[in-house]
Amino acid sequence: MEICYLIGSFGFIIGLKLMGQPDSARKGNLVAAFGMGLAVFGTLFLDKTGFAVIPNFGYIISAILLGTVVGTLMAKRVQMTAMPEMVSIFNGMGGLAAALISIIEWQEIAHHPEIEMPLGHYIPIIAGLIIGTISFVGSIIAWGKLNGKIGDFRFAGQQYINAFILLVIIVAAYFNFTHIADGGSMWFYITMGVAIIYGLLFVFPIGGADMPVVISLLNSFTGVAAACGGFLYSNNVMLMGGVLVGSAGTILTVVMCKAMNRSLMNVLIGMAGSNSSGSGAAVSGSAREVQATDVAIMMKYASKVIIVPGYGLAVAQAQHVCHELETILAEEGIDVKYAIHPVAGRMPGHMNVLLAESNVEYDKLIEMEHINSEFPTTDVVLVVGANDVVNPAAKTDPTSPIYGMPILDVDQAKQIVVLKRSMKSGYAGIENALFFDPKCGMLFGDAKDSLQKLVNEVKSL
Repeated sequence: MEICYLIGSFGFIIGLKLMGQPDSARKGNLVAAFGMGLAVFGTLFLDKTGFAVIPNFGYIISAILLGTVVGTLMAKRVQMTAMPEMVSIFNGMGGLAAALISIIEWQEIAHHPEIEMPLGHYIPIIAGLIIGTISFVGSIIAWGKLNGKIGDFRFAGQQYINAFILLVIIVAAYFNFTHIADGGSMWFYITMGVAIIYGLLFVFPIGGADMPVVISLLNSFTGVAAACGGFLYSNNVMLMGGVLVGSAGTILTVVMCKAMNRSLMNVLIGMAGSNSSGSGAAVSGSAREVQATDVAIMMKYASKVIIVPGYGLAVAQAQHVCHELETILAEEGIDVKYAIHPVAGRMPGHMNVLLAESNVEYDKLIEMEHINSEFPTTDVVLVVGANDVVNPAAKTDPTSPIYGMPILDVDQAKQIVVLKRSMKSGYAGIENALFFDPKCGMLFGDAKDSLQKLVNEVKSL
């Protein structure tokens, strides 16, 4: 069994390493899945003495089969635009599993109050309960907010209330430990109840623009909760998996906060996006509308074109026709690349996965820190459904809510074309000064239709 756990742990580590690059991410997912499968096999059929079928084998296999069927159907049917909601649901299930482990362990302890509880054994139980509950409740709320079923909810001083609730959770957990000998579970369930309240208040005030940060943070919570389960059962592979998920999620959260100019502390107390209360300076001028024919001519005679994908590309499911346009331009000898902002879309890596689905070559997907220096030498930038991540107010307007947020420097290109349905603002709720730049032209309409028109026009030239 330990050999299975060891190999499984290596599978997790190697898989995570491979997932760091788009061209090897699929292979990394398979390697990690193999590691998990081997760990499950070792748990079900092996123990320290050799072959031994685990008790309640029938129930466990039934649950695995049911989860496999449901998960497969969900994965097959989910649209790319709904992928963040699916990630939230799956992440919440991990948190729920960790919380249930703690509840089951505590019920066993409550039945035997005469047995002294070491602090080292109590901490993983209560930590798994608190963190798993917050992760589950928060993930469900995040799912509802992402698909529009739940709106924002905030009130004055909410960050202080959230901080106070965190303190109440810690105090309740302490009283629970000191009352173990009483044989009751009142403080245990009070702790769980307050954690549920915190999970609600933690995510309720957070707007859609900050959801990538929240998803990443909740993912790290689930990893930590799973690691607590590994401590409880002395299960090395469970511990390793939890530590990897928790640490990777934490690192990604820090990166996302930096990319969105958010304070991690504000995220922790449930006030992400509250760094600034300003709405930004008024934007003067008028937007210039262009036609597909004009844009096609512009790109046909360009030497370098950069495409900036955003959530609008995903909504329109336009990734395939976008790749077709890129291929046609490349055949004309034009250098075409994609500029990927860390938080473009609804979650980290959303655009990478979306474009990989349409067989865009991985070396054409260039991250923000590497592509920004190329914009001044770019003839045409095609912005497809992106908004806040290209708004120059992030660099020029101290009163803007997104001031200080790293952006793609598309305003430095020679010509800019933005594909949007309308002049509606992005998730930050502010006007985009880029749209009023004299170098910028607005091609209005559905992204897929507009790209198809560009494909047809370029072919006809």
